[in-house]
Amino acid sequence: MLTRWGVAGKLPPMKRSPLHDRHVSRGAKFAPFGGWEMPLEYADGGVIAEHTAVRENVGVFDVSHLGKARITGPGAAAFVNAALSNDLGRIAPGRAQYTLCCDDATGGVVDDIIAYLYGDDHVFLIPNAANTTEVVRRLTEAAPAGVTVTNEHDDFAVLAVQGPASTALLTTLGLPTENEYMSFSTATLAGTELVVCRTGYTGEHGYELVVPAASAPAVWDALFEADPTLKPCGLGARDTLRTEMGYPLHGQDLSLDITPVQARSGWAVGWSKPEFWGRDALLAEKESGPRRTLVGLEAQGRGIPRAHMDVYTGETRIGEVTSGTFSPTRKLGIALALLDTAAGLTIGDTVEVDIRGRRTPMTIVKPPFVKTSVR
Repeated sequence: MLTRWGVAGKLPPMKRSPLHDRHVSRGAKFAPFGGWEMPLEYADGGVIAEHTAVRENVGVFDVSHLGKARITGPGAAAFVNAALSNDLGRIAPGRAQYTLCCDDATGGVVDDIIAYLYGDDHVFLIPNAANTTEVVRRLTEAAPAGVTVTNEHDDFAVLAVQGPASTALLTTLGLPTENEYMSFSTATLAGTELVVCRTGYTGEHGYELVVPAASAPAVWDALFEADPTLKPCGLGARDTLRTEMGYPLHGQDLSLDITPVQARSGWAVGWSKPEFWGRDALLAEKESGPRRTLVGLEAQGRGIPRAHMDVYTGETRIGEVTSGTFSPTRKLGIALALLDTAAGLTIGDTVEVDIRGRRTPMTIVKPPFVKTSVR
């Protein structure tokens, strides 16, 4: 019997990065993520060593699973601005912006996205892997005549070079490093044109290279030839790094059920714009106050919180952990959690997380959990 997945009971094969063979040669351990088979960690150190390399030196991530979509045509930027949450009018061409695609009826988050503004008639988007098709579908259905939305998910690879020594590495390769945070420019490396973006998901000073997929292996090799000590990093370290910064992960800290008001992501909403998807619902929630709010938690002792663990005050359940991990930098358990606003808790208060049947005291804090040099 056939289903929408193909043969009954079988999921479609996962996609692979154009750098898959490079990862295999370095002893990568793979894991499924957003429909892709991606490196979780590498044999020469593991998550903590990779995490530390980014905080103290430099590491490179293959994040080619991230989506890519291009919106072109007269009024393309104005169309994107009327759809996505943040205000593209605040930035100039050559700049990037964190923004949200929200459901128009509920204000829930379809995806969080980085938008690269090339000009009035050209915007490039990087959504999350699992959400790319849905984001492209919604934009395509809403696009006015003359504006084209193209799914370029498989056309490009993305390499994230992150850490305090990232500028020195790119300078050695002749790539531009003078870009301000959240800006981008084109350059050439290993005989191919690529885009160098001053963006990242680690909290450290870093860059993301958007490279034609066919040229990704040559660019990867050039990075390691320039610095043989460069540490390849997998999605395990990417998760611990972003959690230390309090950066949300879609599907956990943001979702169709978690609005930007609840997730304290209102800074990525252009509240004064006359139009964007979800505007009415979000304005109403902002006015009335959210029923729950995303906060940071730090363990007071041993115990590592994980997503979906319950949070209590006394015998009252007041919410759940959305992201939780061990912080390699702080050497303690940290978490993001959605807590009921009615509980009246604030920074410095203590709650308890049910970690495998044991209540572990944790302190409410304001992320980030570590201080870094992202800019």
